[in-house]
Amino acid sequence: MDSRIAQLLGTTPIFRKIPAEDRARLLPHTRIQDYRRGEQIFSEGSPSDRFYLIASGRVKVFKTAPSGKDVILEIFGVGDPLGAVAVYEGWPFPASAVALDDTTCLTITRSVFFDLLEAHPTLVRGLLLGLTHRLVELTNRLTELTGGRVEPRLARVFLKLAGDVGKPGEGGTFIPTPLSRQELADLTGTTIETAIRIMSRWGKQGIVLTKKEGFVLLDVHALQAIAAT
Repeated sequence: MDSRIAQLLGTTPIFRKIPAEDRARLLPHTRIQDYRRGEQIFSEGSPSDRFYLIASGRVKVFKTAPSGKDVILEIFGVGDPLGAVAVYEGWPFPASAVALDDTTCLTITRSVFFDLLEAHPTLVRGLLLGLTHRLVELTNRLTELTGGRVEPRLARVFLKLAGDVGKPGEGGTFIPTPLSRQELADLTGTTIETAIRIMSRWGKQGIVLTKKEGFVLLDVHALQAIAAT
């Protein structure tokens, strides 16, 4: 178990800039937490009392708009941290996190982590690099959600998924991430009806094929052209 935790601490973006000897200091304080599919990991506005790192599974992070509609900010996978900026700053979590699959997280309590930061300044420098990277990514994601037409936003979602988890197969680029039409709508800040309409049209045009196990991008060039409009 310790070797698995050590490997994850060494490869996740938020911790990989930290020197190996400092990651070793985190190891005895890191715990495993399992979540069932659909189980909430933390809710928007709840205290950020611990760091979370995904060891297996997938997690969606979303905000609830004043209208009551959920807008997915990001879908995180193995090696990704959850809520790291909020924990670092001591803010309440600005969004909610729910397991999309059966998911295992590594956790480190905030108090213990900051005791280590005070004792080992090199941890601070490495952590800041990782946090900055994640903050830029989420800022860009919010920018994409707040402007432009829905179809280009949805195209960018699929292109990002292709870059993150896509692999050649089934006549195109296979994305092994099954998402409902509602989740696609939440990812792009639109209605389920709009998501259904676009996905139906793309299916007929041979751009994106929906499978039980995920999606196949049949025409990446067409998606790139749509994303650029």
